[in-house]
Amino acid sequence: MSELLKGLDVNKVSWKSLKEEGIDLDYSVVIPKSIANDLFNELENSLEYFTGDLSKIKVFGKIYPLPRQQVAFGDPGITYTYSGITVPALPWTTPVLAIRDLIFKLKGILYNFVLINRYRNGADHIGEHRDNEPEIDPKYPIASVSLGQERPFIMKHKDSRKSGPNKKHIPPVTIYLEHSSVLLMNPPTNEVWYHSLPARKKLLGARINLTFRKMRGKV
Repeated sequence: MSELLKGLDVNKVSWKSLKEEGIDLDYSVVIPKSIANDLFNELENSLEYFTGDLSKIKVFGKIYPLPRQQVAFGDPGITYTYSGITVPALPWTTPVLAIRDLIFKLKGILYNFVLINRYRNGADHIGEHRDNEPEIDPKYPIASVSLGQERPFIMKHKDSRKSGPNKKHIPPVTIYLEHSSVLLMNPPTNEVWYHSLPARKKLLGARINLTFRKMRGKV
């Protein structure tokens, strides 16, 4: 499968862009469906997700099970801390490394970390947040690769989440993340906009999402 990804002609990829009110996105369906289907199945059969404390999250001081499955890969020594948990980067696997190398061919950025979320069905979700933790280098986009069930990705401007006179009425942005698609969240998006993948219980299929990040101080 990694060889098929290497053979993709990235010069034929057509990107859709959105730039407004601090949001800067690029989106494209990049991987041919037949290859994406095989890649999804390969990841389903090979990935082992975190268990124990790494499968939980802290919210307002309380510990809850993650409403999704999660694992991370990256260069040696990298960790990622969010919501009270510190995630270690496991050594790269062949299929995950092939996807990272595809992003490098597309955008010329060699990412050193990826967080993988598996949504078992439409009940699994992730709440509103920004990927702006201090370990992440804000000069680089976050590249989000989606495989499997299409899900709506909801983005909200930080000022629209306020209450009182400081609240701005900026409409949310919804992007339907298709199977085999790549979304680039370019700076300053993650400083200004929150994003979420809300529950959609009528959607029964599994989805694997790989979010590639460039971590600070790492080559």
